[in-house]
Amino acid sequence: MLGAFANAFRTPDLRRKLLFVLLIVAVFRLGSQVPTPGVNVANVQSCISDLESGGLYSLINLFSGGALLQLTIFALGIMPYITASIILQLLVVVIPRLEALKQEGQAGQSKITQYTRYLTLGLALLQATGIVALARSGALLQGCDRDLLHDNGTGTFLVMVITMTAGTAVIMWLGELITDRGIGNGMSILIFTQVVATFPATLWGVKTSKGWVVFGIVLVIGLIMVAAVIFMEQAQRRIPVQYARRMVGRKMFGGNSTYIPLKVNQAGVIPVIFASSLLYLPAMAVQFNPDSKNPVLDFIGTYLVRGDHPLYMLAYFLLIIFFAYFYVSITFNPVEVADNMKKYGGFIPGIRAGKPTEDYLSYVLSRITFPGALYLGLIAMVPLIAFAVIQANQNFPFG
Repeated sequence: MLGAFANAFRTPDLRRKLLFVLLIVAVFRLGSQVPTPGVNVANVQSCISDLESGGLYSLINLFSGGALLQLTIFALGIMPYITASIILQLLVVVIPRLEALKQEGQAGQSKITQYTRYLTLGLALLQATGIVALARSGALLQGCDRDLLHDNGTGTFLVMVITMTAGTAVIMWLGELITDRGIGNGMSILIFTQVVATFPATLWGVKTSKGWVVFGIVLVIGLIMVAAVIFMEQAQRRIPVQYARRMVGRKMFGGNSTYIPLKVNQAGVIPVIFASSLLYLPAMAVQFNPDSKNPVLDFIGTYLVRGDHPLYMLAYFLLIIFFAYFYVSITFNPVEVADNMKKYGGFIPGIRAGKPTEDYLSYVLSRITFPGALYLGLIAMVPLIAFAVIQANQNFPFG
């Protein structure tokens, strides 16, 4: 692997692309450290060091590389884009106009991408308004009595909201630059960059608080998890497809064999994001009503807020499995695949074209989705178990 990495830098074109990606990542991380105008940096850093990280904003803070709670210009990170992409993928299924655009090929996909950008900016504006409002009122970092902003006036509020929203637009642009002129998917690289940015400090925090033995165990578990994730992400069920021969004029077409690759984890990380977001709603209700005597809120505060409670773990696990099946059902349409195969003269050996092919694809998809959903649930449970066993904070590095 190291040899292949070294050889990549010996190829001029590949070297330029790799250096370009590294330059964009450096700019991205620099923006994640530059505070938004109006932020009292000293008070923010003091509050973060005094308080235990985690809680309601831990997921967004993780995907922002720790920039959210520091109120930097890239505080929102990549989360508005992730949310917008998920919403557009869901809307494609229920809105005929978007479904028609998807079927138009590259031109339609470009239009959907444009809609995703607009929605990202809208979500960024809403999220920035909420975060700055919380910082302004002192509710962003619970238990901190210091002023996070130099000035609580409307002018400062608007400047901060506009700056954070513009930061999200810049992040989208940087991601597209990597996709066009670098290597790989730009947004995925930026997500990876933000997540691993918190690794060194968090791992060292584990070593400082728990010692070298626990630190070594965490590293071993992390390597095992990475290997398991790679294995499962590459796993797929290949359904063979045979195309009949057709004579068009004097030429013979078809007669070739191919396959439909159905991934074991067809839904990716989306079910985990959905489940986490859904479980944050009751936590938000409790946070906004801390003194309420409502028995429902008391139940939620006792069982569905802390990640180390067995009921919370069970709810999280079951939600991940549910959303895995839900997302696969709306993103892979066996009826459409079967119709396309029939239209171009394709068939699965031993399966008749049309309805039998549709039923067979549905059967296989439902069977391989179960181990994929189970794998997602088990991987997501590791940090929750770590909370309970070693009392790790909610930014446990392999979450």
